[in-house]
Amino acid sequence: MNIPKVGDVDNEELERVTGDIPEPDDALFHTLDAESRMYQDHTRRALLRAMVVIVTDEPEKHARFGELVGELLTEEDFIVDAVVEVESRKSAIRQAIQTGVVGGTDLVVTIGGTGMGPRDKTPEATHKELDRKIPGIAEALRSSGLSANSLHAGLSRGIAGVSGSTVIVNIAGSREAIRDGMATLGPLVRHVISELNV
Repeated sequence: MNIPKVGDVDNEELERVTGDIPEPDDALFHTLDAESRMYQDHTRRALLRAMVVIVTDEPEKHARFGELVGELLTEEDFIVDAVVEVESRKSAIRQAIQTGVVGGTDLVVTIGGTGMGPRDKTPEATHKELDRKIPGIAEALRSSGLSANSLHAGLSRGIAGVSGSTVIVNIAGSREAIRDGMATLGPLVRHVISELNV
């Protein structure tokens, strides 16, 4: 086999061949980078479905809670299917939770009814709907609430658990508890949902 020597290379032919190869356009690299980022973001932060249940006997007092929770869930890449208000009765709370579970939502968040008052019945109603409890979520919400000086969150009797493939979480009914709770809840819920869908 004859290996050409440096002096034997036809420079004109070499320039002609290499000149036919176009340089990649910068726009192509930008497009490929954008597609790569979009794919990575999509797999890391898949959109999940949520339902919000506002438990209150005073709807006018808590009128903005649903909007606030909806905004915070949207920031965590949840699609909010519905925000419903129910009276603080066990049967009404259970029916609302069941609607979310049967509808196939990934997350049902209840707001309110977690204190020590005679009308605070959300944890008891939720307990009846759970297949398994997740104490760590409820503990994390109380701990972060106390750290943020939110007594409603820190002293909440709220519970968390799973019904079928739906995560159900109780959050205390105050703006501070909602803001702090949603910030704490996002990554925890995503982890549980990913385990449920394995």
